[in-house]
Amino acid sequence: MEIANYFVTTVSSLAGGFATALQPINVAMLLVGVILGLIIGVLPGLGGTSGVAILLPITVFIAHGSLPGSNATTAIILLAGIYWGALFGGVITSILFNIPGEPWAVVLLFDGFPLAKRLGRPGLALASSFVSSFVGALVATILFTFFALAIALQALQFGPAELFAVFVLSFATLIGLGAEAPIKSVAMLALGLLLAAVGFDTITGEQRLNFGQISLLAGISFVPVTIGLFGIGEILASAEEQGIGYVEKLSARLGLRDVAQAFRELRKRLVLVLSNSIFGFLFGVLPGHGATAASFLGYGLARQYSKNKENFGKGEISGIMGPQSAADSAGVASLVPMITLGIPGSPTSAVIMAGLFIWGLQPGPVLFVEHQDFVWGLIASIYLGHLLTFIICLLAVPLLAMIMRVPYAIITPFIVVISIIGSYSLNNSMLDVFITVAFGLIGYWLRKLKYPLAPLVVALVLGDSMERELRKALIAGGGNPLYFFSSWLATVVLALAVVLVLIPLARSLTRRRRPAVVTA
Repeated sequence: MEIANYFVTTVSSLAGGFATALQPINVAMLLVGVILGLIIGVLPGLGGTSGVAILLPITVFIAHGSLPGSNATTAIILLAGIYWGALFGGVITSILFNIPGEPWAVVLLFDGFPLAKRLGRPGLALASSFVSSFVGALVATILFTFFALAIALQALQFGPAELFAVFVLSFATLIGLGAEAPIKSVAMLALGLLLAAVGFDTITGEQRLNFGQISLLAGISFVPVTIGLFGIGEILASAEEQGIGYVEKLSARLGLRDVAQAFRELRKRLVLVLSNSIFGFLFGVLPGHGATAASFLGYGLARQYSKNKENFGKGEISGIMGPQSAADSAGVASLVPMITLGIPGSPTSAVIMAGLFIWGLQPGPVLFVEHQDFVWGLIASIYLGHLLTFIICLLAVPLLAMIMRVPYAIITPFIVVISIIGSYSLNNSMLDVFITVAFGLIGYWLRKLKYPLAPLVVALVLGDSMERELRKALIAGGGNPLYFFSSWLATVVLALAVVLVLIPLARSLTRRRRPAVVTA
């Protein structure tokens, strides 16, 4: 009976969410966000995180009713639309140009471009990726719909010890499961926590690390740092790597015959796509990863269980559908911990979470209680956003591919100017502009040295909250560190965090014990 009541409550709430999402202003902003996301996804070097960060200042005005009928729900629908559009947009450049428009589209270079160029089927390659992306996103959104509320209701029972353990786990996943060197991830986490500590002490209210500067009493704002790292830093590095020339372009036509064949191929691989969508969702819920790691996981699973392993790398459609379904599913799943626990599941969701703070909302389980229209409006917009993106991609691939003809000599200064204007407009402060420019150069330098930016972003967003729960737990336990193990949930989560941190060490020891290969 309880399960039936929960199901009815969820469906009723989702119906109310569609009533919110289908309001004209919300539909208009969703369409604008999707189109902007597609454009951003097509441009190499820019991504969903960069686009959301650059346009975040604009949403402040939207959230406070600058447009007729707009509110915070309208603002997050715009940002989410950018995210969904970017997820699809990066596919186009990977398949047609052999240049990944997004980090999670790198894996499409293995089979997407060969199918388009060597086998002469760019339309089928694009249609296969769009169809599998839509299915993966749909599966993830359904799981999001029926499990997010349950997670949030359970999270309401969390105390300081449990919340601190969850924060530790989110950092541990960045270290243990990250593709980059674990020491570099630790260094970026430390830098993010240090930046988060600037300003007032969260418990006592005392000043710290502001070096006597009144302008730093409020701390270092998350938005200009993110705009600098992802807006300026990424575009400068990409401009240097890509140059200002043009690339060879394949035909960008996408016909009904290609779409029909893609659906036939999907029917043959339905088990693969559905299973990868579920695995992508579960992996995407882990804080700090999102779609990039899930795409490689999906490719590995597709190849592992394929009967035609020798075809991978030569244009195998399973090598397109497998990673794309996992990537889009993980992209949706990354919003689950942000909405339910107040912990970003990816760098993009971390930027969106910063928007919630700016709009006066507290991400976490309380959102489901105090702002039901906001939460269910967002969930309903995910269904609508992916449907819109899917339709636009099928109709407008040639137009989107033309964006690649714009040289970086034009794109780079345009993005830099937009980034600076966005950072200034947030508080009308030149300090934010200086922070943006400084972190733009820092981001460029970090990318050249191959330091991951995700740990820095996540630590900067979660730093204050993590410290607050740590201090509250120590106060409640009278300074006894054993208080962190006072419940079975906190103990299990902390133990899992320790295991994740030890994974790179175990991997390193295993590598050292392997016998060296002697060459003649």
